[in-house]
Amino acid sequence: MSNAPVDQGRRRFLTIATSVVGGVGAVGVAVPFIASWNPSERAKQAGAAVTADISKLETGQLIRVEWRGKPVWVVKRSLESLELLPTINNQLADPESEDDQQPVYAQNIHRSKKPEIFVAVGICTHLGCSPTYIPTEFAAHVKGVDSGFFCPCHGSTYDLAGRVFSGVPAPKNLQIPPYMFLDDNTLMIGEDEGSA
Repeated sequence: MSNAPVDQGRRRFLTIATSVVGGVGAVGVAVPFIASWNPSERAKQAGAAVTADISKLETGQLIRVEWRGKPVWVVKRSLESLELLPTINNQLADPESEDDQQPVYAQNIHRSKKPEIFVAVGICTHLGCSPTYIPTEFAAHVKGVDSGFFCPCHGSTYDLAGRVFSGVPAPKNLQIPPYMFLDDNTLMIGEDEGSA
């Protein structure tokens, strides 16, 4: 071992240089690691809002749109079916939609922004099956009702506002997703004026 004096300036320089190189290395490792926490482009696209062209949607017709991997129904209801909605309240489990399954703007008898256009997630609230839209002859499932949704898995039934009938396994009304009309012919599902 040498008894030569220690060069304090050189020691300080080496300590600082080593610290800087270590810090740069730590940042170099941390940046990609933290970036990996962000969702992938595929995941972002899966959760993104989708648009639907409803210009050719005819009265009584249903179209399906996929949003977040779920089927979303868009139905154009007739004036007769809209007039029927308040008359069947006594047959429904939650006629006023008090259980929060819809945005504020859909807390009405029609459960929609525009009475004639109904938008709902097409998944039964019982066990997640996809009900069938029955535009005519729904009276075979619910007496006095011409059209609605029937879940063949366990027999749950919903009216054309997605409200569940009493006495069926489904506990809640169908979910209404956030949506908005971009114009008279284009619907955006997944965003509304409050989230845009």
